[in-house]
Amino acid sequence: MASAETSNGDTQRGDTLPNGDVYVGNFDGLVPHGMGKYMWTDGALYDGEWDKSKMTGRGIIQWPSGASYEGDFRGGFIDGTGTFKGVDGSVYKGSWRMNKKQGMGTMVYSNSDMYEGLWNEGLPDGFGKYTWAAGNIYIGIWKSGNMNGRGVMQWINGDTLDCNWLNGLAHGKGYCKYASGACYIGTWDRGVKDGHGIYYQPGSKIPCNLEVSECATNNDGTSASSSSNVKTKIGLLFLLQNICNTRGLRRFFHRPKRISNGTTPIFYDDSRNHLSQDLCNKSLSSNERLQDSDVHKDLVYEREYVQGVLILEHPKGKDSGMLDSGETQENTWQKQARGPMETIYKGHRSYFLMLNLQLGIRYTVGKITPVPLREVRSNDFGPRARIRMYFPCEGSQYTPPHCSVNFFWKDYCPMVFRNLREMFHIDAADYMMSICGGDSLKELSSPGKSGSIFYLSQDERFVIKTLRKSELKILLKMLPKYYNHVKAYDNTLITKFFGVHRITLKAGKKVRFVVMGNMFCTELRIHRKYDLKGSTQGRSTRKQKINENTTLKDLDLSHTFHVDKPWREALFRQIALDSMFLESQSIIDYSMLLGIHFRAPQHLKAAMSHQNTLESSGISSAMDGTVPPHYEDTSSSKGFLLVAHEPGTTVGGSHIRGSMVRASEGGYEEVDLVLPGTGRFRVQLGVNMPAQARKLLEITDPVEEYDVVLYLGIIDILQEYNVSKRVEHAVKSLKFDPLSISSVDPNLYSKRFVSFLERVFPEQD
Repeated sequence: MASAETSNGDTQRGDTLPNGDVYVGNFDGLVPHGMGKYMWTDGALYDGEWDKSKMTGRGIIQWPSGASYEGDFRGGFIDGTGTFKGVDGSVYKGSWRMNKKQGMGTMVYSNSDMYEGLWNEGLPDGFGKYTWAAGNIYIGIWKSGNMNGRGVMQWINGDTLDCNWLNGLAHGKGYCKYASGACYIGTWDRGVKDGHGIYYQPGSKIPCNLEVSECATNNDGTSASSSSNVKTKIGLLFLLQNICNTRGLRRFFHRPKRISNGTTPIFYDDSRNHLSQDLCNKSLSSNERLQDSDVHKDLVYEREYVQGVLILEHPKGKDSGMLDSGETQENTWQKQARGPMETIYKGHRSYFLMLNLQLGIRYTVGKITPVPLREVRSNDFGPRARIRMYFPCEGSQYTPPHCSVNFFWKDYCPMVFRNLREMFHIDAADYMMSICGGDSLKELSSPGKSGSIFYLSQDERFVIKTLRKSELKILLKMLPKYYNHVKAYDNTLITKFFGVHRITLKAGKKVRFVVMGNMFCTELRIHRKYDLKGSTQGRSTRKQKINENTTLKDLDLSHTFHVDKPWREALFRQIALDSMFLESQSIIDYSMLLGIHFRAPQHLKAAMSHQNTLESSGISSAMDGTVPPHYEDTSSSKGFLLVAHEPGTTVGGSHIRGSMVRASEGGYEEVDLVLPGTGRFRVQLGVNMPAQARKLLEITDPVEEYDVVLYLGIIDILQEYNVSKRVEHAVKSLKFDPLSISSVDPNLYSKRFVSFLERVFPEQD
């Protein structure tokens, strides 16, 4: 081909390459350099700047499909800012990194939806605004193309929902503000209301301490999506991006990898809409969009939902009877938003204690893990089997420098607890990441009755509890027998211990900790928690103190639970074995911690269609807090399914170990629990156990049954029947029935405990 010399000395010519591609433009020696056009054999064409055989600078590329891009290139990749037009008519304008949308950008999809905000690896990720063609708007946090994090959804009819989101669905604490002026404050689970909440009718005084997100609704009821502050935030992000690009500052923030050979851009047309088009097309259902009603005298109502079904409603302050008679909710929104725990932050009273604990566990696990796994020996137990280390702030030969305070660390029986973690298939790296990773621990907002403080790992797999000195001694004393019991019985219900530690501060203050498995670490929402001892004296909760986070007691329980016959037999066989072990160690005051996940009854779902009709016309059928009895249908199907077990397809519980239980319903085979719309779960003794909850009513009342999923575990096993407990028993016996008080002989305690649970889990009729 012909060639010519340019003014700057570069050669301009056209060449056909051996692979059939054609390049016409400037060369530097034998490689394309400067301005030029490159056509691939498949018909793709690039026209723009080159740098030593790489597309670098400004240019335009067109594909045979009709898609095109105009903008920056770097090292052979689309990299910088530019505009991509998809073959389907979609248009993206914004920042790129190595052929993928990265940074600030605006995407107009083929269906006229629009997203403007941050991108990562080609997907919306970070703060952004999505506007549907129908007019609905979401402003908030995104992750991997889905709404994930805090955000506000506004429907075209004026309803707004400020909530946490998970994979595109409302999930967590939030509040709805309706166009009518009504407001609902509560909790959502995978897109539906679930749990306790407060409903404010139009005209009622809505609390001013709502913990709104930065993209919350305005006072006039409009979404912040139309407010200037959100536009300003997105505008500033775009401005910063433009300044970085135009002023040459971008290289300080991003240095893409340079590819040494090849000129064909590795780019895929991913202009398809990553968000389900009908995900948020619909506004709130008539069940949620409650209109003004003149028939109510009270304007504020306490409500309870189960998987989107309104179970009960009562005027706030009156006896609500939320599934268990006598419960009320006095929480303000501020308390609800905070929840039962708070993340430990810098300046928190437990901040340095948390840092010390994380440092110590990281050191101990790192030290013990390389040691070959072996059976424990007698010298692995007792107070002398320990690791002791000093952690000065400036660091030492064995410890790293840290930003906490000087402290002494003691780890008790490290080899024993290492073996216990192995029994429950807890990987050492996962254990350290869960407790000692970059995230802080969470502290329960109220301590236990004994004064112990509870912490949770961020993933909520582990509970960390402070111990009294006497409790530590009891644990170390019983540890050999405990280890043998846990090893012998795979499905033991007794608390799983994974580590015992002590921190000594410079002032001499000693804090003792035990790390345990969290039996409520599950994807399912725990609607009710009970601490059951089998005693009656003082075993009820004051009504004014009850909220959705309360752990209730024996006298608060108003249900019995019916489980499959083989499961009941296996359950009480294990309860008897565990109780015998605790009795042999002279332990009392232990209890069965029972967690209940309610499934929405099908007959209530059917009745909701009737309720929706009434509410949409401004009339509520929930004035008395009940569903009309003539809409009940006890022949409806269950809220779960039992299917043959398929390994690898199920979600396990927390620290599951041992054999699965078998169900008569499944032909006495191992089964999985399938919850429609939720997932598939592995069923084991005390974990993910389906049952029917039957409410204890008067003989003349109709039977109320709920499908439930149960979680069971025996906790608080560190109290001996010692001299002080004997004195307590003697004193209380003068005033109360000796059999009703908690402090009794271990043998009697064990028998009473099992007998009570047999009434809670009666045999099938």
